[in-house]
Amino acid sequence: MILTDVEADAIEARVAEVERRTGAQVVTALVPRSDDYPELGWKAFAMGAVIAALLVVVLDVVYPDWMSSYALWSNVTPILGVGAASALLAFALPPYARLYLNRVRSAGEVRQRAQQMFVERQLFATHARNGILLMASVFERRVELLADTGYRGRIDESEWQRVVGAMTPHLAHARPAEALLRGLGEIETLLASKGFVAAEKAVDNELPDRPIET
Repeated sequence: MILTDVEADAIEARVAEVERRTGAQVVTALVPRSDDYPELGWKAFAMGAVIAALLVVVLDVVYPDWMSSYALWSNVTPILGVGAASALLAFALPPYARLYLNRVRSAGEVRQRAQQMFVERQLFATHARNGILLMASVFERRVELLADTGYRGRIDESEWQRVVGAMTPHLAHARPAEALLRGLGEIETLLASKGFVAAEKAVDNELPDRPIET
């Protein structure tokens, strides 16, 4: 699990508060990563091999006498070894693997994961079509916010993106709980500014307040 019990409790309480004040139905979610990205290991291997090959060439030029009758092995072994070590680091160290992550691909994967969650969890099934999914994908350090049709015409995409923008720095510094709490605060402020208030006789809580962790 990514969140501690204390962090999950704080987020759950904040969701309930936002819903009580605005009438929205908000779901928060944290996922470790939105895809396996198998190409990252191969990219790391290739980069490690290229760097090792460059070093071998430099050594050949600067120290030509280091060559021996086993020249082939003395060249190939370090190249493959460094490449393999780089690939292993990519699997073991997320910050290193992230260096090889394609931003366009990762953005697409995170959005697809959020859309899948929105459908699978039936966040569209609220009485007023006012569900909001706030999902953070930790490895990619990206946030996706999906809002149902009840907000259409009253809140545009650029306004939702300001919520995302406020969360991203916290996620970039490996503080996912703070990111979600900041996002909830921004959502409450935005909805209040657009006149969203809870009805006097509010419907039952239709979506879970506890953050989803997968």
